[in-house]
Amino acid sequence: MSLLKTNCKNCEKPFYDAFEYCPNCGQKAKDDLTLGVLFSNTISNYFSVDARFFRSFIPLLVKPGYLAEKFVAGKRLLYLHPAQLYLFISVVFFFIFSFQVNKQERAIATAMRANNEVKSAAKLATSQKERDSISKAVFLEKMKENQNALGMKDEELRQLDSIIKKEGYSRSNNMSFDFNEDKIDSLLAINASEDIIYKEMGLQEDAGFVKKKFYNQALRVYKDNGSVANIVKKGYDTIPVALFVLLPIFALLLKLLHYRKGRYAHHLVFSFYFFSFLFTVFSILVLGDLLFNMPFWITTLVSLSIFFYLFLAVKRFYRQGWFISLFKSGVVTFVYFVFVIPTAATIIMLFAFMFY
Repeated sequence: MSLLKTNCKNCEKPFYDAFEYCPNCGQKAKDDLTLGVLFSNTISNYFSVDARFFRSFIPLLVKPGYLAEKFVAGKRLLYLHPAQLYLFISVVFFFIFSFQVNKQERAIATAMRANNEVKSAAKLATSQKERDSISKAVFLEKMKENQNALGMKDEELRQLDSIIKKEGYSRSNNMSFDFNEDKIDSLLAINASEDIIYKEMGLQEDAGFVKKKFYNQALRVYKDNGSVANIVKKGYDTIPVALFVLLPIFALLLKLLHYRKGRYAHHLVFSFYFFSFLFTVFSILVLGDLLFNMPFWITTLVSLSIFFYLFLAVKRFYRQGWFISLFKSGVVTFVYFVFVIPTAATIIMLFAFMFY
């Protein structure tokens, strides 16, 4: 072994030149910063894609509650840390989900353009009957032209055609606002001040900041229907942040139902692993829908399997009877999906509308 010494570039302490790694801090001795090294370090440091990930992923899918049970029991180096596993799988999910979001944005933008052309064509007509007839024709034509962009099947398009021809199509079928749109259009055409337009929309003079902001955003949406797609995108962009609140709430529900079964951190570990499973399933569903237009019955069946997975995970992790585990799983699912998620979705969309 060479007796020559060199200084570590990281901790600056001396060690023998023959060592491949610094014995003081563990950094590789000769690690030239190439593009490959840069991305390899990024993946290994932040996502920990190593043997522990593959040892953790299979049990995550086929052994509900197993990883949380082992982690709480003290096996914390054999398997990937729950927060790291959650982070990696959620990043993969949102990457796949971004393609679905882009698809929906295109569909919304296409529908809004069709809506504008329907309104423009209807304005040129002289009678209400003629307006309705033109609106139906233009709307159906635009739906057929953009069938692929909207992701509509031939059967769905035929059903839409039948419904519109049978029940009629009028301006009320489009995006509508709670004010006289013709007057607003006239004011916009003469470049009237926004204060005048807001008053016509129904804004009171003594309205507060929040209400004024709401009317301001409503006018933006009215003037540019394409902004609807921006609102949806803003809402989707907010979801990852919201999950940092939703996951601890899920753990809190578990704690309330199992208040004698360990500390809150134990329930948080269980939640990290369960949400990792959720994101794995959602990734498969979104990817399947993008590639194969997955049938609704398969999506329903997979969604039901999530509850069955939660039930088995609760049974294993909390070591209670079958009936009590089923009951508590049902309570958590009901409270979370009926109250917590709808409330969060409302807040997210309101935030997206107000700040897009």
